[in-house]
Amino acid sequence: MSSTVVASEPAWAIPGYLETRGGHLNINGVDALSLAREYDTPLFVFSAPRIRSNIERLKEAARAVEHPMKFCYASKANSNMAVLRTVREAGIDLEVNSGGELFKALRAGFRPEQIIFNGTSKTPAEIEEAVRAGIYSINVDSIYEIELIEEAAKRLGVRARIALRLVPEIGTRSHLGLQTALLTSKFGISSLEVLDAFRRSLRHPDLIDLCGIHIHVGSQTPDVEPFAAAFKTMWEHLVTIHRETGHTLEHINLGGGIPVNYLRDRSMANELPEHERDMLGAELEPSEVLRAALRAARDAARDAEAVHLLERVTILLEPGRSVIADAGLVLTTVRNLKRRPETDDTWLLTDAGYNILLSMNNYKWYYHIINASRADAAHDALYKVAGPLCDSGDVYFDIEREGRLPDYRKLPAGVGSGEVLALLNSGAYSLAQMFPYNGRPLPAAVMVHEGGRVELIRRRDTYEDLISNDIW
Repeated sequence: MSSTVVASEPAWAIPGYLETRGGHLNINGVDALSLAREYDTPLFVFSAPRIRSNIERLKEAARAVEHPMKFCYASKANSNMAVLRTVREAGIDLEVNSGGELFKALRAGFRPEQIIFNGTSKTPAEIEEAVRAGIYSINVDSIYEIELIEEAAKRLGVRARIALRLVPEIGTRSHLGLQTALLTSKFGISSLEVLDAFRRSLRHPDLIDLCGIHIHVGSQTPDVEPFAAAFKTMWEHLVTIHRETGHTLEHINLGGGIPVNYLRDRSMANELPEHERDMLGAELEPSEVLRAALRAARDAARDAEAVHLLERVTILLEPGRSVIADAGLVLTTVRNLKRRPETDDTWLLTDAGYNILLSMNNYKWYYHIINASRADAAHDALYKVAGPLCDSGDVYFDIEREGRLPDYRKLPAGVGSGEVLALLNSGAYSLAQMFPYNGRPLPAAVMVHEGGRVELIRRRDTYEDLISNDIW
């Protein structure tokens, strides 16, 4: 069947950002094929205007609820230095998860008071780096960790600011591997330990400043209820500790988890299980999350006659995916074609595998694919799509046949070798997780700015980079 031209902009388009021009995918006014020619593929492409737009959406939510807010971009989603610079210039703060991310944050120009530090297995060296830097908060993952922080503070002769990360057994409709507030997860301090953790944190006020509490229900959470339940739980702990000790906390950290709509184009949605559709197609607004959380807390505060405490508390959010996911995409070239007469399948073999899109393998995560070379053509022909790795699992479908990804992808009829495809919404947890499996040099990344200015923000690795740390 021959492809027909679609008159209007396709469902995946975002005006001013992702559009079709001259039949090609256009990114903030820049032709995707020109980027592929200049920088080769696979290629990460990020949009600075889209990052800023996503951050402005968060700020608008804060203005809507009229409550003190602090947004800390979750750098684990993408800690490229140019991305961090763009986030900083857009006016929000940062969450880090390791000494390396702390190093990058400071190098990118974030002030210590803009940084919070998460993590389950912080080393003594990482804790000392955070304490020495004087960051806004170290989010404590266990009672044992309080002791490590005290020791570092004592050695350095300073006072460390901490928040306690709680795990209150709150489930969500996201992937089980992305849920972080369950007792089966590795994160946080359980409910039976919370009061002991508070008391332990207040034992040496000359070394420890207990400034907050933290719950993160998990990533890509499609409903407001888990956020509201988390906030209510934290609020109850805040009131309890205030009544017991007189200590007032400065902030409640709701973590991240605000979802991204990966199914703006729903042409493949019916190929996904219902719960996957609900999660991947979530359109939950940050303002909805904040209103629900505050409503739950205010109800509890009135019951406890503690509204005055709530008004003093700053709410923290750690958005990662919602800032960067739809602000990035991957361009990949079809390098090989195969036709299987036994199954009547046509295979497209690309140069982008799970070495740069790990979530597609780990979580069977759906990234919508379009043909950047013929973006305005009808995408109605079915293909098996796979990457270049010497691994049977390097495919764009669920090889385990559990239906978590579509078996086929819809692209224009007659796709040939050399055509460029784009995997949309792939800015989060891709660049940050890539690795050089099969001796494949890691790809370049560019940032597109207003006016179509293109900035190289990561050079493509060379073969020499593959052996730079080997000793032989």
